[in-house]
Amino acid sequence: MEPERNKAEAQIITIDGPAGAGKSTVSKMLARKLNFLYLDTGAMYRAVALLAQREGVEPDDEGGLEKLCQKLEISFREDREGQRVICQGEDVTEGIRDPEIGWMASTVSMKRPVREALVRMQRKIGSREKIVAEGRDTGTVVFPRAKYKFFLNADPQERARRRFRELEARGLTVDLEEIKKEMKERDEQDSSRQLAPLRPAEDARMIDSTGLTAEEVVERMLEMIKEDSHR
Repeated sequence: MEPERNKAEAQIITIDGPAGAGKSTVSKMLARKLNFLYLDTGAMYRAVALLAQREGVEPDDEGGLEKLCQKLEISFREDREGQRVICQGEDVTEGIRDPEIGWMASTVSMKRPVREALVRMQRKIGSREKIVAEGRDTGTVVFPRAKYKFFLNADPQERARRRFRELEARGLTVDLEEIKKEMKERDEQDSSRQLAPLRPAEDARMIDSTGLTAEEVVERMLEMIKEDSHR
């Protein structure tokens, strides 16, 4: 018989899935509807990648990354434009969304010192806040006993188109075929890594967002949460 969850674990919702599945939009909307904190774990790995780039630490340099993480400070702040990511006292919300930083983040996230440092941070936040945690391993590694878990996926073509529109809207010159290629490589890297690979938790509720609006996905999640809360 599974031991009873503590109060914090019962107030954690995890949403995992590959890039372009709609996790960020859905997680933000769900957090707002429930008045929970939105915890963007991917942004935390991106912040480490950006800091490593600035300090000349190679993404494969575990020793350098470990030293970097020893002084790491990441927090989130809400304003009228949404959630801001603060790293070492600087707002890095825009800087961490560069495609190159995204690729570096996938590499540094495979390094044990980085993952251990950020998982500690994430669990600390989850111990004191009601959260919707978004990422790739929040339901399998970070919060394995969270009460509500979702794995959000979508057709690869649809995911690539979404990422294309997202980058184009930010004024970047992008190529759809190149995005498809990079996304496939990122999926393979995230799914095959030894440390916390991308995969659904055994008890996660699966949702395919292909052809669904973010609002429709959130409504499905709310219905599932309601169902589970009555069990």
